[in-house]
This record gives sequence, C-alpha cells and structure tokens, in this order.
Amino acid sequence: KFPFIMKKTFFSLFKDKTALKSRDCDSISQFQAVSAALAAAMGTGNIAGVATAITLGGPGAIFWMWVSAIAGMALVYGENYLGTVYRRKKHGRWYGGPMAYLENGAGSKRLACLFAVFCAFAALGMGNMTQVNSISSALDGCFGIPPLATGIAAAVMAGIIISGGIKRIGSASQALIPFLSIVYIAVSAYAIICNIENVPGAFSLIFKEAFGIREVGGGISGAVISKSVNAGLRRGVFSNEAGLGSSAVLHSSADCNNPGQQGMWAVFEVFADTIVCCTVTALVILTTGAADSGKDGVLLVTEAFGRIAGIGRLSPYFIAAAVAMFAFATIIGWFYCGECAVTYLFGDSGIPFYKFIFTAFIVVGAVSKLEAVWMVSDIFNGLMAIPNLTGLIILRKEVKSV
Repeated sequence: KFPFIMKKTFFSLFKDKTALKSRDCDSISQFQAVSAALAAAMGTGNIAGVATAITLGGPGAIFWMWVSAIAGMALVYGENYLGTVYRRKKHGRWYGGPMAYLENGAGSKRLACLFAVFCAFAALGMGNMTQVNSISSALDGCFGIPPLATGIAAAVMAGIIISGGIKRIGSASQALIPFLSIVYIAVSAYAIICNIENVPGAFSLIFKEAFGIREVGGGISGAVISKSVNAGLRRGVFSNEAGLGSSAVLHSSADCNNPGQQGMWAVFEVFADTIVCCTVTALVILTTGAADSGKDGVLLVTEAFGRIAGIGRLSPYFIAAAVAMFAFATIIGWFYCGECAVTYLFGDSGIPFYKFIFTAFIVVGAVSKLEAVWMVSDIFNGLMAIPNLTGLIILRKEVKSV
C-alpha cells in the first residue's frame, strides 16, 4: 500500500492543514511527531553508519539495510498503532509508546518498567554521548573547535530546547529535520548525477555481494553473505530504530486519534530515513569509488564527496556541518524518549534531575573516548527491543490494517 501510505502522510501535508497544526494544546501535530521521531533516528547512522556498513560488510550490506527497513516498517506500524490505542493523558500530557501498551495492553507492569529503564540509559548513551562525540570530533577536525567548547555550547542549546518540553522539541525538529534532509539529499543527488554512468554498476555490486557473488572466481561466498547480512541488519536497525519502541514514544504525543494514520506516519519515517537518506549516502560512496580508499566512517563519506567537481574542498565542511546538525537533532529527540521513561518510573519529580544529568552527559560525551560507551549503548538499544517485541507479539492480533 505504498502509494496509499504516501498519499495519507507526505502528500497530505499539501492539502490537510490538520497534519501541520495541532488542535490540542497538550499535543503536537502529526508532522511535528514524525519530525521528532526522525530527529531521534537520523543521527550519525545515516552518514557514518552507512560508510561503516560498507566497510564491514561490503556493498551488499546496503541490500540488507533495505531488508531491515522493509521489515522495520511493519514493526513501527505495529508499535505506533498500539501506542496510539493505549496512550493515556496524565497531568495534561500524553503518555504512550511501549510503556503504555505493555502495561495496559499486555498486562505486564514488569515488562513496561524494564523497557523504561533500558530506554532511559539508551537515551544517555546512544541518544546523547555518542552523538555529541561525533559532533565534537567533526568540528574539531574541520574547524579546530575544542571538544569542551562544543560540549558546553551543545549542552546550553539542548537545555534551552528541552526545557520547553515536547512542544518546543517538536517545533525545533520540524524546523531542523525537513531542511537538513532536503539539503543533504539535494547535494547527494548532485554528486550521484555527476557519476550517473556508475549508478547501474553500483546497484549491480550491491545485489551481487548481498548474496555472496564475487567477481573473482565467479562463485558464491558464504563469508561474504554473512558479513553483508550482519553489517547491513545491525546498521539498518541503528539507523531507523525500528523495533526499539522509541518511535512510538514520540508519536504518542501527536494530535491524532486514528491508530492506523499514526502508524502510516511511522512507516513514512523509516522509508525517509533508511530507503532514501541511507541509500543516497551509499550511492555517493560507491559511484565515486571511495569505498576502495581504505577509509571508514565520516572520513570515507568526506572522501567520497571530495571527489565531486564543485564540492571538492568544501566536502569536509559540508559533512562536518551535516553530522553536527543531524546528531544534535538526535539528541533533542532522544531526550524526550528518556524523559518519558523516567516519568513512567518516578513521576514528574524525576524530570528535573534527569534534565540535569542529560545536559551534563552532553559535556562529558564531547570530551570522552567513547569506544566503551558505544558498546554499552548498543547493548541498551538491543535490550529495549526485547520487551517491546514481546509486547508486539502478545498484542499482534489487535494491530489492524488500513
């Protein structure tokens, strides 16, 4: 139902004003909700994550990122459908997501508390420290800005936004994400067009290596398949966060009482994140031949854009700015997920302390060596999926098609 979903989501923005403006003073619009969810998802995974997937699993990893996105669309539809059905309003605010449908739907307070604990820690790690570390590294390497200065500035800006609650987070996300996405996709499209003759070869390489078909020897390699699947699925989930439940937390604050409609917005979110943004990054890398440069992460993407006429020397500045802004958007989006988790566990009394810890961790993350934090953050991201997927399985019959 892809055409139908696009008609009810993206194209509805041009004729349905209710999608752009909330009628409920305690909620945000549907477009603000998807922008906030995209803000939480579209961090370093869309740039550095794609490059790392290609480095670890070869071009075939991109195919398995697509697979993770297609499966993820079904998961986020279910998450957001149930999140809208079981959400509740307390103290003038909507509370939903996995905590709501695990407790009120699946009848398990224990699973709901487990999810909330994992979500709060994941927000501090993957949603905060790893993101700001990417910002400080990019700005230090490109502009020579000290990491501590970056951390303090990011903490101040984030503090101003998150102090306004979901309303201000939604407004900031709506201002940042569409603009960032359009600019990044436009520049990437220009880079791809400059090497348009290499596009068929890039897609051929993606499909061949996805199934272990190597040019050398003409055989099928199980090791190549294993690496492609492993890297593609892991980086795909890291990029779109489908199955983790974070999307449902944000979408539950939307001014929408139609579960199917909110589920479709979540499907559009995964499509825009992985199928569009991740794919254009991959094509820039593959069509320029930068994948053979021996570089990884942000450096690989910078190398790829640096080979494009008209971008060249501007490549480091463009990528540094893109990484910084996408990662900052992720920070403010994930804060709300963590705040909802803390509120569920401790009530409103826990919010001031969590805000202080969250902003302090921004400064710590900017100056830290985060290899261990990446590992711990990955663990908590994975742990979030366990209670969430359990709830989806238990409540699967309640999820209706549109």
